[in-house]
Amino acid sequence: MPATQKTKSPDAPRRLPEAAKLSNFLCFAIYSANLAFGRAYKPILDAVGLTYTQYIAMVALREQGDQTVGLLGEKLFLESNTLTPILKKLEAMGYISRQRDPADERQVRVSLTPAGLTVIEQEIGSQLIEATGLGEDFPVVQKNVVRLRDNLLRSMRTEPEKE
Repeated sequence: MPATQKTKSPDAPRRLPEAAKLSNFLCFAIYSANLAFGRAYKPILDAVGLTYTQYIAMVALREQGDQTVGLLGEKLFLESNTLTPILKKLEAMGYISRQRDPADERQVRVSLTPAGLTVIEQEIGSQLIEATGLGEDFPVVQKNVVRLRDNLLRSMRTEPEKE
């Protein structure tokens, strides 16, 4: 091999196209933003004794009280086997009530108790809106993220089945 020709060692970093860099992945930006939200929410929710999932369950129950576990799970993108322990814990804390639906005993209906309503009316999440630094763009970003999520979910439902 001529002395002027250089060989790359197998450990030498390869130059990646700009689009291949982790910092340019939209999915990673959203994933890491979700982690940042979790970190920002933790001290706020710890102060009221809630986890993030318990908190969003209570927010959904404030929007529409007395709903089935199945409907609540759809809103929160959680399966019943994940949601049920969360609801049992909230019930033990006195924040929600769970009752069998008299019209269909297979269904469990959940709703906020007065104590749960008092906790959730503290508008815990509003403390983070300013922390995002988005100002007037906050609702626009939120709507775009929801649109992105819905588009991804829709695309999964319309993909042809693979055999």
